[in-house]
Amino acid sequence: TRPHNSGHFSIEGAQTSQFEQHLRAVLDLPLGSTALTAPWAVTVNIVGGPAGDLTRTHLERALQIEGAHLHLYGKEARPGRKIGHLTVLGTELDEVRTRAASAAAVMNGESANA
Repeated sequence: TRPHNSGHFSIEGAQTSQFEQHLRAVLDLPLGSTALTAPWAVTVNIVGGPAGDLTRTHLERALQIEGAHLHLYGKEARPGRKIGHLTVLGTELDEVRTRAASAAAVMNGESANA
């Protein structure tokens, strides 16, 4: 099987990501630590907005939000199509959720309160 979307947080949120663990397991290498790199990691999907576009302005504004780690999959942006995800790390859950929601809103062309 392949790594699952639910583990995308592990790219930034774990010492060894699910992707690296998968390769280690397949290659019969020692597994790495799955310890968290922060108390909280929130990952949200990025989907094409109503206009289906994704501009440099969207990217710049989302990446201005503290701790936002953006991963785009190289797919054409269309309304409702998953084109990436972003992860935010931190020590306070409510704050991390707010920053992640703000970054996702920016990616969808909405204003953010960050």
